Amino acid sequence: MFLHGYLSSKECFTSQIKYFSKFYRVTAFDFIGFGQSSPLTEPWAVGDYAAHAARLLSALGVRRGARLIAHSFGGRVALKLLSQDATLFKKAVLAGCAGIPPRRGFSYHCRVRAYRAVKKFAPHFAERKFGSAEYRTLSPVMRESYKKIVNEDLTPCLCKIRAEVLYVFGEKDAQTPLYMAEKLTKGTKGSALVVMPACGHFCFAEDPARFNAVAREFFR
Repeated sequence: MFLHGYLSSKECFTSQIKYFSKFYRVTAFDFIGFGQSSPLTEPWAVGDYAAHAARLLSALGVRRGARLIAHSFGGRVALKLLSQDATLFKKAVLAGCAGIPPRRGFSYHCRVRAYRAVKKFAPHFAERKFGSAEYRTLSPVMRESYKKIVNEDLTPCLCKIRAEVLYVFGEKDAQTPLYMAEKLTKGTKGSALVVMPACGHFCFAEDPARFNAVAREFFR
């Protein structure tokens, strides 16, 4: 089972799907609002995406104890699923997994205060001026969903996970830095961490041969 990242699609796993199809039945889909799936009609939180993924697994007849590969936002959904149902997945490889709150400096808090002040009298300008490049590309419904997703701290999920988890992070990942990987590994009992040299946030696509070998060995 593959769960892709935010503003991405199942095609990001092209190399992995081709490789793992030799050994397993592969299931990959586009989350609602992304790729070829229908757009969101209301803001979804991480839990909504997790519930949808669980329903899809059941509808497709995917057996319990399946193996999972997820990236970034897909990792958020994976953490929810793994913490809610101990039998859904036997093993999970989470690449560049999101869900840990980022460290915020003084400049960030100043920017937030400025945004809130400007939003009171010029909301549209505030959205254009202060929103991230990623945020500005989203529709109004997706923006509300994005806020729900990024503001949820998934740390409480970690202690509830019973499946075997391998975290794989790029050494140069700027979106989900290594301190997040360390917190995830420390909080998930029995988990392990592999750091891929010279790779960024999309380590599985930047060095697919190495990533596939690591995941394949873990799945054995």
